[in-house]
Amino acid sequence: MPGPQISLLPDGRRLHMNHGPIDLIVEAFGEPTEVKAAYAQAAARFQTILTELVAELPDLRRRAGATVRAFAGSTALRMERAVVPLAEDASPPRATRKSEDTSAPSSTQRTGDNSAPDLPPRTVRFITPMAAVAGAVADEMLAAMTARRALSRAYVNDGGDIALHLAPGESLKLAIAGAGHGLADRIAIHHADPVRGIATSGWRGRSFSLGIADAVTVLARTAAAADAAATIIANAVDLPGHPAITRAPADTLQPDTDLGARLVTTAVGALTPDEIAQALSRGAAVAQDLADRGLIAGAALFLAGEARVVGIPGQLLMSAQTPSPVCFANHLSPTPLGRGTASMAADENAARPSATTRCVSSPPFHGGEVASAASR
Repeated sequence: MPGPQISLLPDGRRLHMNHGPIDLIVEAFGEPTEVKAAYAQAAARFQTILTELVAELPDLRRRAGATVRAFAGSTALRMERAVVPLAEDASPPRATRKSEDTSAPSSTQRTGDNSAPDLPPRTVRFITPMAAVAGAVADEMLAAMTARRALSRAYVNDGGDIALHLAPGESLKLAIAGAGHGLADRIAIHHADPVRGIATSGWRGRSFSLGIADAVTVLARTAAAADAAATIIANAVDLPGHPAITRAPADTLQPDTDLGARLVTTAVGALTPDEIAQALSRGAAVAQDLADRGLIAGAALFLAGEARVVGIPGQLLMSAQTPSPVCFANHLSPTPLGRGTASMAADENAARPSATTRCVSSPPFHGGEVASAASR
């Protein structure tokens, strides 16, 4: 495998970094000397980040528990810290929520129904640090780039999992591809907002998913936290036992996956409106639980042309009439790291976003705007 590859993109403003499965688009805003120094710092940090992760990969693929385990690398530690609050025994189940069964869902719940769906108790959650790998890499690279630098804004886009830096008074615009259905497709993140990370997960992308969400996009305090939460919420968007859903053991599709023999979704057939609503309600319940616990700022869930939004403050939503974004990023095929639960990749050549396209670059670039990852 070639070593780290780093170069400026043709626009002369954004930095492209690639090493194996890691593919980043990086941009900093500020005085030219500060931006140049920030890029040099990012390039220096990028030299070893993949090597560090590979060195601890066996432990990173192991199930997380209630306490943070020791990892040598700072990126690995970011991954672990992001998933522990979501892990199996990180907190007790709520007595007011019923355990999720494995029977086919009722077809009586429609979109907008306020009845509480079954929520999987926290004691049965499975997650490994690999669920946060893309977001953690974005966070780590952003920290390296912004250290001791006077930048107004900066971002690291790891295949749609994005870490943000905003100085006081600054903001960035994020584009959620294919939001529609009454949802604005731009979100403005301001310095005062409790959001510095955005990530997306779903069965249609490069990551394995236990659920059937086309995409779940999450806003959180860090990209690693958003990445891990998007995985958990996407897993919960599900119709257990439904005959139209095809699943396979993850290790038959990718032998070194962190998911082992757990069944992952490989195809989703036709669903009724009631079934779509039921699946989205399951995921929305988990998203609301995470929002209530302060683990995420909000989430947008997408399935079969329908959508739910949880916890995203109204002031963050913008009109769809804003300029075109830098790029749209979606999940791709599994990478050599063997992750089944997160995404990191980008490509500058695709022409239009969809659930299977790579990152799309749409010059001219409009300063202060960067793409998020959702699906049509």
